[in-house]
Amino acid sequence: MKTILKSLAAVLLITGALLLSNHAIADPPPPPPPPGDHGSGGNQPPVGAPIDGGLGILLAMGAAYGAKKFYKARKDKNKEEEPAVEI
Repeated sequence: MKTILKSLAAVLLITGALLLSNHAIADPPPPPPPPGDHGSGGNQPPVGAPIDGGLGILLAMGAAYGAKKFYKARKDKNKEEEPAVEI
């Protein structure tokens, strides 16, 4: 009987959390449209931010990091293959 009550309480808790979360993330309604000619001049959608400069820097940094890892792995592999000289 206790396990049924615990399961029922868990289901009700999860259901309540899911129902309340819908209201928690809701956006406010949009502002009213401006008076006059709608869409003629100042009511244009915003232009996106350029990503070309940052993307190029990020790609260059990734290539440099990959080259460093490749160089280190190749250097470590060559160290393992060298025969040990004992005197």
